[in-house]
Amino acid sequence: MVDEDLARRLLREQHPDLADLPLTWVGTGWDNAMWRLGAHLMLRFPVRKESALLVEHEQVWLPVLAPTLPVEVPVPVRNGVPGESYPWAWSVVPWFEATTAAATPPASHGAWAEQLADFFVALHVPAPADAPDNPVRGDDIAVRREPLRDRLAQLALTDSERIAARFDELAAAPRWTGTPVWVHGDPHPANLLEHDGALRAVIDFGDVTSGDPACDLATAWMTFDAPARARFRARIDAGCGWDDAMWRRAQAWALHLAVVMQMHPVEYPHLAAVGRHGIEQALAG
Repeated sequence: MVDEDLARRLLREQHPDLADLPLTWVGTGWDNAMWRLGAHLMLRFPVRKESALLVEHEQVWLPVLAPTLPVEVPVPVRNGVPGESYPWAWSVVPWFEATTAAATPPASHGAWAEQLADFFVALHVPAPADAPDNPVRGDDIAVRREPLRDRLAQLALTDSERIAARFDELAAAPRWTGTPVWVHGDPHPANLLEHDGALRAVIDFGDVTSGDPACDLATAWMTFDAPARARFRARIDAGCGWDDAMWRRAQAWALHLAVVMQMHPVEYPHLAAVGRHGIEQALAG
């Protein structure tokens, strides 16, 4: 648990010029505890060993990717290192005055569908050979078949059979054979920030990797309604020229990820709501 005392102690040890700024707890997600620092900064502390590697990926690669992207991303302004009181890397990142898209109605997200499409057109370019590995993103969606069924059995959703059948149909699309491209890995609505009807920033690049971009494009079903999704796809197709197989794999990813988001509805009700919307949209078309 990263409480205020620990956060301030780490600041005094490693970034003393920031140590006296006000600290306000923001929340704790699957991977990180977050504290707002002053008016313009935020601290991100991994809560488990596996998350620490994700923070390191952000520290290395966000400074490389940010200049190529048309939307702001949380490039670390300071890097924290392991110490006696805390065993993992951590970051000081910008604070964005914005609201997560998970907290606003999906019907309102169409205002920035083209902005998000432009972000992916810029991101989905060939990645270097030393891009981070990720065992659960950017690979063949067909290998998610059994994990999906296991989760459906645990959840006992009323539409489990429809989800499984539709997933199988979509995941049968031809596999990705192109050059591996950069992949965000987790661009669901909780990682998309909006302000004044526009996309303010795309955050949480911990899953950044290379491979098939279909897993990123799954956000078309988790974030948008059908009219906005059509505009999102048209904009991306104009920039990248993806084929129908890409979008079928993306829709299969949407079903898989939307089911994953149902696994902890009490702890993360906002993610469960995103998942329910994603399932509804992905089953509808």
